[in-house]
Amino acid sequence: MTTFEIISGILMIITSVAIIILCLLQGKKDKSMTSAISGSTNNDSFYGKNSGRTIEAKLSKLTKIFAILFFISTLAMNIVPTFLNK
Repeated sequence: MTTFEIISGILMIITSVAIIILCLLQGKKDKSMTSAISGSTNNDSFYGKNSGRTIEAKLSKLTKIFAILFFISTLAMNIVPTFLNK
């Protein structure tokens, strides 16, 4: 194994664990059965109007960032060694 493969493997492990933790931390405020069946959400509240500033929005953004990092490291781990072996 080369140094690049070790580093990208460690990066993939860290990002995958971070994605799992961030997904588990995300939750919905309204977990009642009626909102699940009807699909209604209350966006007229203060929470709905300022959803970009909440912890939920920050967790969502972090999840997207780690997913992109995971995708890039997976591609790099599979593409770069083909160029190094020539």
